[in-house]
Amino acid sequence: MSRIALVTGGQQGIGLGIVEQLVAANYRVAIASRSPGDTPIVQSALDKFGSAARYFQHDVSEIGHVPALLNRVEEAFGPVTTLVSNAGVGAPVRGDMLDLAPENWDFVLNVNLRGAFFLAQAVAKRMLATPSESYRSISFITSVSAAMVSTERAEYCVSKAGAAMMSELFAVRLAPHGIGVFELRPGIIETEMTSGVRDKYTARIEDGLVPARRWGVPQDIGEIVLAVAEGQMRFANGACIPVDGGLSIARL
Repeated sequence: MSRIALVTGGQQGIGLGIVEQLVAANYRVAIASRSPGDTPIVQSALDKFGSAARYFQHDVSEIGHVPALLNRVEEAFGPVTTLVSNAGVGAPVRGDMLDLAPENWDFVLNVNLRGAFFLAQAVAKRMLATPSESYRSISFITSVSAAMVSTERAEYCVSKAGAAMMSELFAVRLAPHGIGVFELRPGIIETEMTSGVRDKYTARIEDGLVPARRWGVPQDIGEIVLAVAEGQMRFANGACIPVDGGLSIARL
């Protein structure tokens, strides 16, 4: 049976690194993002993968559009066997949490938590309704910010902490059906999103902020997502996997 992955936010950054690993392992991948399909970023991503990947414009915060997205993916490839919930947004404005605007809170939570939950809910329902010989999984890409406080990005931290609980909830609900659910927590990863703070963090990373003394790269996350999708961690169902070079290990 074909192995079909749906990766949200798969057109760039961590998501693109995940798609690259899945395509290399002969998955057919549906990439979903709110970006228009004719943008250079999207076209560049699709040029790499040929017929192995298709692009579907979709804003995860628009939960009413989820059934249509899944219908289009199934028409193109077949039922989803691997969901990688990766799409996310950072804090629109970094600053004192006492000045956090409600509209910024709503924007981040609608994408990172509400949108992620209801997409996973819809995928899970379809998985349960459609028997499969393939191992099936859902991976939530969260952040070390699920547990590490950044007071200037309060809404982001709260959204990722909520997503961590969301992952555990889905893991317990779906485990009896052989569907694996995992949380991956990236640390400081070299992507477009972190390009603005590269100079700030490079010296700190090399000085030991990250014990591995290097930036993470999207491939680091992609390799673990592939292992999860392949069922290599199936009895670790519900696990939270740090992908941060040791950043989140408590030290004196």
